[in-house]
Amino acid sequence: MRTDFAFVGVMMVTAALLMGVTLIAAALLRPKKPNPAKLETYECGMSTVGDTWVQFRVQYYILALVFVLFDIEALLLFPIAFAFNSLTLFAVANVVLFVLVLLLALIYAWRKGALDWE
Repeated sequence: MRTDFAFVGVMMVTAALLMGVTLIAAALLRPKKPNPAKLETYECGMSTVGDTWVQFRVQYYILALVFVLFDIEALLLFPIAFAFNSLTLFAVANVVLFVLVLLLALIYAWRKGALDWE
């Protein structure tokens, strides 16, 4: 048991060191030639017109959050699909309950208008 935690610790330290060495090497080796064009804000390759602080409707953010939530919940169903033949009846009941909760959440979001794009 203790060796498992030691292995995870060694892997975390190795990953942190590798990331740090890579970032330091990139900072030392990159070309440093700033000019006004490189220091401008990049907006889809075009110069911005007017005020860049445009207020968006909150509904866009709600739709994005609903998408992320359902995307993550769908991702949680993949391991269940792979191990479906070896699941017990209790596990299958939990999966059905999980999918029903997802369906109720989708119906709730739909009725609240969170999925409308107008």
